Amino acid sequence: MTPGRPVPPPFAKPLPDLNDASDAGTDRPTLAAAYGATASDSGLVPLTVARRAPKEDDVEIAIEFCGLCHSDVHATRGEWGTQNYPLIPGHEIVGRVTRVGSAVDDFTVGERVGVGCMVDSCRECDSCLDGLEQYCENGMTGTYGAKDARNGNAITQGGYSTAIVVDRNYVLRVPEGMDPAAAAPLLCAGITTYSPLNHFEVEEGDVVGVVGLGGLGHMAVKIAKAMGAEVTVFTTSEQKFTAARELGADHVVLSTDPEAMESADRSIDVIIDTVAAPHDLNPYFRTLRVDGALFQLGLPSEAMPPVNPGALIRRRIAYAGSLIGGIAETQEMLDFCAEHGVVSDVEVVRADQLNEAYDRMVAGDVKYRFVLDTSTLGSPAEKADV
Repeated sequence: MTPGRPVPPPFAKPLPDLNDASDAGTDRPTLAAAYGATASDSGLVPLTVARRAPKEDDVEIAIEFCGLCHSDVHATRGEWGTQNYPLIPGHEIVGRVTRVGSAVDDFTVGERVGVGCMVDSCRECDSCLDGLEQYCENGMTGTYGAKDARNGNAITQGGYSTAIVVDRNYVLRVPEGMDPAAAAPLLCAGITTYSPLNHFEVEEGDVVGVVGLGGLGHMAVKIAKAMGAEVTVFTTSEQKFTAARELGADHVVLSTDPEAMESADRSIDVIIDTVAAPHDLNPYFRTLRVDGALFQLGLPSEAMPPVNPGALIRRRIAYAGSLIGGIAETQEMLDFCAEHGVVSDVEVVRADQLNEAYDRMVAGDVKYRFVLDTSTLGSPAEKADV
C-alpha cells in the first residue's frame, strides 16, 4: 500500500478585484427558503437567504436534499467558538442545476450535482495545485460560516435551503443512478472515510479496522468492503454486533473486552477511527501489523489520553489524521460509490423535524445519517434575513 494523490481539476481565474464593478453579475439575487440559527440557543428557525446572481463561473443549484452532519450541531449551537448569526448550516448538498454563468461549459441545466464542505480555496498554494484544496495553506472557504473572499467577504450560508450558488470548480457531478437523498452524506461522511483508505490504496487482501459505528463508521465499513478489504469493527456496545455484520463487517470486536482485543493483535493493516469522544488509542495500536496506520477522523472536544511512542516504534506504525478530500478525489469517490452501489443509510426528515433530529444526533439515535428534504422548507419571504 503506497500513498497516492488525485489529479487536480482545472481552476478558474485568480481572485478578482472586488472593487471592480464590471466583475459583478447583472441579474438580481435569488431569494431562497431556509432554516438556520439566529443565536446559539435559538434552535433552527425558518429564514430567507439571498443567493447571488450567478457570475460567469458560477452554478446555481436547486437543492433537493441536504445531509445533517454532527458538525452542523456544533456550529449552530456555538460549540466551536464564536459564529456569525444568522447561520444556515449544511454541507452535504444534492440538487439540480438551474442556471450557469457565461463561462461555464461543463455543467448544464437539469444536471444533478453536489456540493460538499468547501466552496472555494486560494487555488494558488501547493496544496491547491496538488488537488488537496481541503489543506489550502491560506484556508479553504467552508460551505457555511466562512468569509467568501471572491464575493465581498460575505459569510457563506449552507444547504438547509432551497437554492445555492457555487463556483463551478467546487461543484461535483452526482451519478444519475444514485438515490439523491442517500448520496447526500457522501459529500462529507463518504469522502472523509474514502480519502484515507484511498491514500493507502486499500485493496483486496488488506484488513481494515473501523472504530465506532456511527455516520462515519458505517461509511468506512461499506467503502472498505467495496475496495475488497476484510473489515473488523471495534465497538464498545454488543448491541451493534448485528448492525456491523449487516453492513458487511467480517469481524466484530468488543473493545472493552481485553481478551477480545488481545485476539485481534497484529491482525489489521489500517484503522479508521471515527470516535469523537476521548478514548485510549494504545490498545488499537496493538492490533496493527508492521507498517500499519491509524487514521484519526473523529475530533474530540477534550484532550485524548497520551499515545505511547513505543507502540508506534516497535511496529513502524503511523498515526495520522485526515480531512475530507479534494474536489478531484471527491468526484472519484462519488463515481466509485456509484459503481459499487454504495450510499449512506439515511432517515429523511422534514424541516419541522430538524431540531428533534439535532437532539437525536447528540443522543446517538440515528442509523446512520439524517437528510433534510428541502421541499418541506416552504416558500421564501419577500425580504431576506441573511
